[in-house]
Amino acid sequence: MRVLAAMSGGVDSAVAAARAAEAGHDVTGIHLALSRNPKSYRTGARGCCTIEDSNDARRAADVIGIPFYVWDMSDQFHEAVVEDFLAEYAGGRTPNPCLRCNEKIKFAAVLDRALALGFDGVATGHYAQLRTGPGGTVEMHRAVDAGKDQSYVLGVLTQEQLAHSLFPLGDSPKSQVRREAAERGLQVAEKPDSHDICFISDGDTGGWLGEKLADVNRGGAIVTSDGDVLGSHQGSWRFTVGQRKGLRIGTPADDGRPRYVLDIEPVSGTVTVGPREALMIDALECIRPLWCGVAPSGPLECSVQLRAHGEEHRAVVVPTGSGFSVSLRDPASGIAPGQACVVYDGTRVVGSGTIAATSRG
Repeated sequence: MRVLAAMSGGVDSAVAAARAAEAGHDVTGIHLALSRNPKSYRTGARGCCTIEDSNDARRAADVIGIPFYVWDMSDQFHEAVVEDFLAEYAGGRTPNPCLRCNEKIKFAAVLDRALALGFDGVATGHYAQLRTGPGGTVEMHRAVDAGKDQSYVLGVLTQEQLAHSLFPLGDSPKSQVRREAAERGLQVAEKPDSHDICFISDGDTGGWLGEKLADVNRGGAIVTSDGDVLGSHQGSWRFTVGQRKGLRIGTPADDGRPRYVLDIEPVSGTVTVGPREALMIDALECIRPLWCGVAPSGPLECSVQLRAHGEEHRAVVVPTGSGFSVSLRDPASGIAPGQACVVYDGTRVVGSGTIAATSRG
């Protein structure tokens, strides 16, 4: 197979490319230039889209002995990921930019371009497993290394995309991958993993949003569920459902317990706070469904994951006209609209949806 290996400059994608080449595939490495101004993105241990990372990827490709190119996809990334991130926060929701990047960039724009150039598939360093299912379908399963499993952020992939994807690391623990990188002579063997949001250079999400959304939301009231005003804020984008710290309301609750953000109303800017138990929910409404294979035709006994690296919750998923509803047998806490709900049947990823609303019965 002719395989395009997406190389971020980290250890995982480097070993994935090396394994694909060792398996006999005709591999070409690419690094995605995602920033219009690479110096504005994270550097060092916390980066994944910098000039430094591009150089690390190029050196790894040289060691592996494969051709290497840099693809400028900064415009597509800005529109599909950065602008989407801003719009979601402006709307009072909490998005996951990694899912959107996988959906719109790595397994859409990149894969489409790869296929147009005559490649058969794209290999990445994600931790997930692909298996052949009934009728020759491609199933995606959780990785062997539960601590590194990334099937949640890949839950946006369709059957067609999975059919042209390779995840060479899914059957290996991270410690093995690092040892293998060192044995192969890859300089990134001990390079720390990237963290947080790649396009926010200093890690201050609230400050970054404040600059970008200053004219969108100028503040509002912080209130209790009964409507009592406790204080004010300078932008609802500074808050997310389940947040405890940084509320700056001063006035203690009658029982002396901490307060948490329960709801964000972006039009008025009202932020509602209350006790921890008020965060518990047992029902979800999800939109924008994306199924990894055949969509469920009726109620599905399954489990769902509601955060990256979050716990699984037993659930019943019921398809609706615009998405699916979820009844949680194991209630969840602090779930915000905008987050992804990824559906699992055992270790197999069934699909995903974007949480539009939550409730408690």
